[in-house]
Amino acid sequence: MTELKIELEELNSQDFFGQQNRNITKLRSCFPNLKIVARGNSIKAFGEEKYLKKFQKDLIKLIEHFNKYNVLNEEAIEGIILENDIENNGLKSSNEKLILHGVSGKIIKAITKNQSSLVSLSESNDLVFAIGPAGTGKTYTAIAIAVKALKENKVRKIILTKPAIEAGENLGFLPGDLKEKLDPYIQPLYDSLYGMISSNKLSAHIRDKTIEIAPLAYMRGRTLDEAFVILDEAQNTTKAQMKMFLTRMGRNAKFIITGDPGQIDLPTGIKSGLKEALIILKKIKNISVVKFNDTDIIRHPLVKKIIKAYGVNK
Repeated sequence: MTELKIELEELNSQDFFGQQNRNITKLRSCFPNLKIVARGNSIKAFGEEKYLKKFQKDLIKLIEHFNKYNVLNEEAIEGIILENDIENNGLKSSNEKLILHGVSGKIIKAITKNQSSLVSLSESNDLVFAIGPAGTGKTYTAIAIAVKALKENKVRKIILTKPAIEAGENLGFLPGDLKEKLDPYIQPLYDSLYGMISSNKLSAHIRDKTIEIAPLAYMRGRTLDEAFVILDEAQNTTKAQMKMFLTRMGRNAKFIITGDPGQIDLPTGIKSGLKEALIILKKIKNISVVKFNDTDIIRHPLVKKIIKAYGVNK
């Protein structure tokens, strides 16, 4: 049995080990073939050479993460080890795919098979449709992909948009100016961004329009070059709106369109632009469709049951 000892220099080992050594317990669960001992300012591991080499590489990454964000938790440990596994030809069989590190090093990853498919297909296609029921992480995953592209300088800006059709409400009857009327409506998009970009940086990006959040009508007449554009709630577009949006695509642009054909809020008699687009564009190459289903639902377990119940009683 071989021994590996790593000194944790110039960092708070108690914070690194976690409350009641929870981070060490997590490491032990990730490396069942090793005996791991944490004492003082050092970590020792005992076991076969091949497992020790991997443990050393992962631990170095964890130390780098801790030094950068001054925090380490079980979620971060799992995500960083997963990321290393993917980089080393997938030593682990999993649907999970790391997307980026968010605020305070939060691990943001694709959890389900279809979320992973959305990540992969968006890398190889400039236009991807993500359709399926509420709670499947369609929009959140799409926004994470866009933020990653921005952080890696693959695009110059992010544009998040949605049609201004509300479930049972009319903007004209809400108090305030246009921004005040729209803010509650687009709040879910802001909520996703706050976990991925620090509040100060997000505010700066919104001020300089590196990140735009706007109703679909604001896209008319524009050419969206070097932008990552997400159209949310696309089931509430008309055919004309969908065509207008699709033809905004400029050079080096990426589009993801999300929607739930089961939650259409359009007036009776008006066809959904999303449904028609899926039919009209189905034979065009380099356009992909990811179909989410109730197995992808990651909200409260009751959400899955509620969606099934409504589906049965249509």
